[in-house]
Amino acid sequence: MGLIQKDAFRTMLLSYVGIVLGYVNKGLLFLIILSTEQIGLINLLISVGTLFAQFANFGTVYSTWKFLPFFKNKALKNHGFLSFILLIVGAGVLICSTLALFFSSEIASMYESRSPLFISYYLWALPIGISLVFYLVLEIYLRSFFKNIIAVVAFDIVLRVLTTILLLLYWAHLFNFQLFVVLHSLIYVIPPLILVFYLIKIKEFHITFRRIKISKRFKRIIFNYSLVNYLNTLGSVVVSSLDVMMIASMVGLQATGVYTTIMFLVSAIQVPYKSLLRISAPLVAEYWKSNDLERMQELYKKVSSFGLFSGWITFVFLWLNIDLLFSFLKPEFQSGIWMFFFLMIGKLVDMFFGLNGSIFTTSKKYTYDIYFTLFLIVAVVLLNLLFIPWWGGVGAAISTTIAIVIYNLGRVFMIWKLYQIHPFTLQQFQIIGLGLVTLLFGYFIGLIVVNKWIQLIFQSIVLVLVFVLPVYYYKLQPELVTYVNNGVGFIRKKLFKVGE
Repeated sequence: MGLIQKDAFRTMLLSYVGIVLGYVNKGLLFLIILSTEQIGLINLLISVGTLFAQFANFGTVYSTWKFLPFFKNKALKNHGFLSFILLIVGAGVLICSTLALFFSSEIASMYESRSPLFISYYLWALPIGISLVFYLVLEIYLRSFFKNIIAVVAFDIVLRVLTTILLLLYWAHLFNFQLFVVLHSLIYVIPPLILVFYLIKIKEFHITFRRIKISKRFKRIIFNYSLVNYLNTLGSVVVSSLDVMMIASMVGLQATGVYTTIMFLVSAIQVPYKSLLRISAPLVAEYWKSNDLERMQELYKKVSSFGLFSGWITFVFLWLNIDLLFSFLKPEFQSGIWMFFFLMIGKLVDMFFGLNGSIFTTSKKYTYDIYFTLFLIVAVVLLNLLFIPWWGGVGAAISTTIAIVIYNLGRVFMIWKLYQIHPFTLQQFQIIGLGLVTLLFGYFIGLIVVNKWIQLIFQSIVLVLVFVLPVYYYKLQPELVTYVNNGVGFIRKKLFKVGE
């Protein structure tokens, strides 16, 4: 885990920089500069674009993870694998763009009563979607070479800095909202272009459509695998996109603005976990290649433990201070507190079950996962139809969480049944217990102390004493101990040098 920890730590730091920039944009500037309806429109366009990207990639994301290790050969330019994948994606983009244009009137009819503003800007979701699909493919391609930093910089930092600049220019009345929407859609082209230039720099951008040296048999295997995993790649993204699209069509853009803002706030919980997952997922394909289930089990447990700890401690801290957090938002966002709660639970469960998706979709039994993904999509749609009319955005958050919990339980059970590996350890449940005790202490502090800022101080102290220190002292989360020890050692080394 040494290489993984080092790269994941760097990726995590960059991701946190991106999160800060994102909070400046969506947690501050969006709320100051845009109306709640305009926020809903921008985030709806992003959701539709994200859904487009998942449909248009035709399952190539997991195909790259699984099969690229077999074709890596610098002398043979990886057998033209990148060209082959880009051909598939190009076909996907062409087909999905045609369908989006052909059914534009039918799509518009779904939103004309509740979200008419979306109809005027619907097609500007296409530049976002086309850019995202090429970014996804190139990012996964780079991850297979364990090149993770540039993709994080391109998407989490460069894109968000450009968004900040656009917001400030719009705030200064240098252009109207219509041009803001157009420019905001077009800047999504920048991240994939950065990845192309980087691939050229490291001499891995091999586009040779005439020299794709992949046998017909292997192409058939890749096509079949991509087809089966097509729905699997849709799973989690479809869930979040469906929530947004159904709220917009059933309730309106203002409710969409609230829900999507809460979704972004919740996304902070996954930053450390995604940084580790970004590094760990390609290793799963390597372990399948050598059929090394022992190392797979070890990685599975470590990723799950780290995901649980990082997510659980973030949840505990944020939920203890939820009133203070929401005091900075507009009054209409107060309804989002329980959206926040349920969405956080869903993310936490997803992190706890770790590498479920990567293990399943790169294994020989990948066809089983299609049933879980179909269940997830159908469950979210049906539960949304039931709960959104009752509770609006809160109903969408509840339905998503219920579906994600059942989905992950089913997947982890099937992996255990097929391969006798699982992500659980005794220490994980001790960490859960410490978090519950911390929440209990924090609740009583909230009853005694009225001032929210003083509550924040006391609850932070309790979090460290009751949660963090026991986890560190008893080494319940080994990666945390390693990070802390390395950090302390680095600081001591620097101080020692300064002293000299």
